[in-house]
Amino acid sequence: MTNNGKDTWSADTYNRNAPFVYSAAYTTPVLSLLEAKPGERVIDFGCGSGELTLQINEVVSQREDGVVVGVDARLTDVSQVQKTRSNGLRNAFVSDIQDLIFPVDWNLSSQKCFDAVFSNATLHWCKKNPNGVLESVKKVLKPGGRFAAEMGGFLNCVGVRSALHEVLRKHDYNPTELDPWYFPTVEEYRDLLEAAGFIVREIGLHPRITPLPGSLYDWLITFCRYSCLKALSDQEAETIMREVEKICEVDCRNEQGKWSIMYVRLRFAAVLK
Repeated sequence: MTNNGKDTWSADTYNRNAPFVYSAAYTTPVLSLLEAKPGERVIDFGCGSGELTLQINEVVSQREDGVVVGVDARLTDVSQVQKTRSNGLRNAFVSDIQDLIFPVDWNLSSQKCFDAVFSNATLHWCKKNPNGVLESVKKVLKPGGRFAAEMGGFLNCVGVRSALHEVLRKHDYNPTELDPWYFPTVEEYRDLLEAAGFIVREIGLHPRITPLPGSLYDWLITFCRYSCLKALSDQEAETIMREVEKICEVDCRNEQGKWSIMYVRLRFAAVLK
């Protein structure tokens, strides 16, 4: 299917090719950093199809005044979240978290009404304006509110990203311009948080070997076809992804034919002054 400028993102494809993003083994640490409590108001920046949003909701909704709100830039994901209202999730809306805008019909008396902001596997897609994300967090948090998140950090997808750059250059594309990711170091992101008025309680890089449920080509379709390769024809995109897969085979595919990628996650907890 050719992109044709449309949002071709599929929550089903994402969950099929990257279920590890929401697996308990990988998300328990960042959920623990959030320390959600019954009765709190929490907003999930980049809620995706809502798996973790619902887990947070199970905690905060133990008191009647507890609320979880999901926000995502993709209508398809938010539509999926809204289908879960029968499970107790009340609100989800579409907005770019780099410049957060609430729906006009929400009539919030104060946007600074949330106890915590949570985010998982989203902030590394905010290459255009990382500072804008922090301004959006400040827009919604109460003074003393918490910000707990995990994102791709320095050396994330090492090897695969290098191969992608190499192949893009070979096909006369500028990989720096097309690369959609922002993978900061600990020092870089700590400086951003502190400059924005946050007190950093904890921050660090966490490497992990991440087995893939399918091939590297499947992973590239999920994360690259409609980001850095979105302007390419299906034929050229397939050629590039196959070449990347071939380069990475020596490092990322074991003798049994199973693929893995080295993920490095930047995980942090901060408090707004």
